[in-house]
Amino acid sequence: MKRALISLSDKTGSVSFAKKLVEMGFDILSTGGTKKYLEEHGVPVTPVEDVTNFPEILGGRVKTLHPFIHGGLLADTANDQHVAEMNEHNIPPIQVVCVNLYPFQQTIENPQVSYEDAVENVDIGGPTMLRSAAKNHASVTVVVDPSDYDIVVAEWNESGSTSLETRKRLAAKVFRHTAAYDSIIANYFSKEVGEVFPEKLSFTYEKKQTLRYGENPHQQAAFYKQPLGTSFSIAAATQLHGKELSYNNIQDANAALQIIRDFEQPTAVAVKHMNPCGVATSTTLAHAFDEVVKADPVSIFGGIVALNREVDEDTAEQLQDIFLEIIIAPSFSKEAMERLTRKKNIRLLTLDFSSASSHEWKLVSVEGGLLVQEQDRKTSSQADWKVVTDRTPTEEEYRALALAWNVVKHVKSNAIVLGNETRTIGIGAGQMNRVGAAKIAIEQAAELADGAVLASDAFFPMNDTVELAAKAGIKAIIQPGGSVKDQDSIDMANNYGIAMVMTGTRHFNH
Repeated sequence: MKRALISLSDKTGSVSFAKKLVEMGFDILSTGGTKKYLEEHGVPVTPVEDVTNFPEILGGRVKTLHPFIHGGLLADTANDQHVAEMNEHNIPPIQVVCVNLYPFQQTIENPQVSYEDAVENVDIGGPTMLRSAAKNHASVTVVVDPSDYDIVVAEWNESGSTSLETRKRLAAKVFRHTAAYDSIIANYFSKEVGEVFPEKLSFTYEKKQTLRYGENPHQQAAFYKQPLGTSFSIAAATQLHGKELSYNNIQDANAALQIIRDFEQPTAVAVKHMNPCGVATSTTLAHAFDEVVKADPVSIFGGIVALNREVDEDTAEQLQDIFLEIIIAPSFSKEAMERLTRKKNIRLLTLDFSSASSHEWKLVSVEGGLLVQEQDRKTSSQADWKVVTDRTPTEEEYRALALAWNVVKHVKSNAIVLGNETRTIGIGAGQMNRVGAAKIAIEQAAELADGAVLASDAFFPMNDTVELAAKAGIKAIIQPGGSVKDQDSIDMANNYGIAMVMTGTRHFNH
C-alpha cells in the first residue's frame, strides 16, 4: 500500500488531487480539518492517530510529530539499514507529502491581530513534515503548491512514480517556501521586541513578473514584491492598460511615487531616469500637469507621470498630447480612460494613495551585501528654518522655497533645484560638484531663473554656487548649512541681496 500524507490550510484542488491518488492505490493519511474536509467530499482517509496510536494533543499543536510519521518521511528506501529499522518497528514509508502551512502572513496582515493569535498561527508540524520530506526527496515526492498537483499525478500515472528531477525541483520549492515563511515570522517577532538592526536579517519576496530584460537588453531581470509591503508602491499597483512594465519603467515609477507622496495639493510629477524633470502643484490637476510640461518640455517626452488626484477628462486631454510611458494615479474617470486608452501602449496604473505616508526601510544592494536604512521621510517647514542673511524671504519666496526643498531631496546628488511658488523651473542632478549641478539648473531655467529660488540638497563647500545663482537673478536660497565655510556663502548672499535660510537637514540621494 502506497501512502500519501495530506495536511492543508489552503485546500484548493485538494479533493481532486486526493481522489486521483486513491485511484492509483494510495492510502490517504490526514488530520483535523483536512481530514474532515476530504471525507465530506468523498475521499476515504486514514486518521494520523490510527498510525501513531496516539491522539492529537495540546489543542492540535502535536499530532504528526511522531516516529511513525517522520520515520516514514525520512527513511531512505535505498538504504538497507533504514529499511531494516522500518521493518523492525513496523513503519511503512510515505511516498507523497502534500502540506501547506498555517496562514501566518494572512493573520498578521490584520492590523488588529493580537500577539497571541499571531503566535498560535506559527506552524510547527507543517514545516517539519515539509523539510523532512524535502530532505528525503530521493524517496519522497513533496508538494507545497497546488499548481504542481497535476504534474505529480501525470508522472505517477505514466511511470508509477515521479522522476528524480521533478522531486528535486519540488524539494527546492519547499525549502524556498519554508524559508519565506520563517522570514516573515522572524521579522514579525523582531519588530515586536524592537530589534531595528538584528544580527541576522532576512527578507522574502514573491515573484510578480519576469521582465523582458533589465536595464539593457543583454541583462536578465525579474520583479519581486514584498508579501507585507505597503499598498503605496509600484509593486502593489494595478495596471489598467498598456504594455508590460519594464525594469526601467519600474525604477522610474518608484521614483515618481517617492516624490509625490510629499505633496498634499493637486500635484503632477514627471520623472526621467529616476530624477524629476518637473514637479508642479495647483488648484486643479489639469493645471498642475500643464505646469509640469512647462518645467521641462523636452525631458518629459517618454517620461513617467504621477498624479495624486483622479485623472479627469481635462487632464487626460493634456496627457494624451504627449508621448508618455506611464501614468500613475489613484484612479481614472471613465472619460479619461476612453481618451487615454486610444494609445495602445501607454501604461495606466492605479494604486492606493491613502497609505502614501507609510514607512518602510530602504534596501540597496551592493556587491556581496545589503545596505539598510530608514527612508528619508524627514520634513521641515518655515518654522524650522533659520534665516542667516540680512534679508528675510518674502511670503511668496517662502512658498517657493518649500516646494523646491520638497523636490531636491528626491534628486540624485549633487542636486540643485530652481523653482517658483507652483513648480520647478530648473533641475541639476547627479553631478560630481555642486556648482556643476547649479549651472545645469540655471541653464535649463534660462530667463525664468530671474526672481526664482534655489534649493541645494547639501551645504555649499564654497561660495561659488551662491555667486552663480546671484548672477542668474536668484532671489532666495535654501540649504542645510553645516560647512566650515558657511559664512563665505552667507557673505556672498548678503553682497547680492539674496535671502538665505538653513534647515539643518541634509538630503543626499545617491
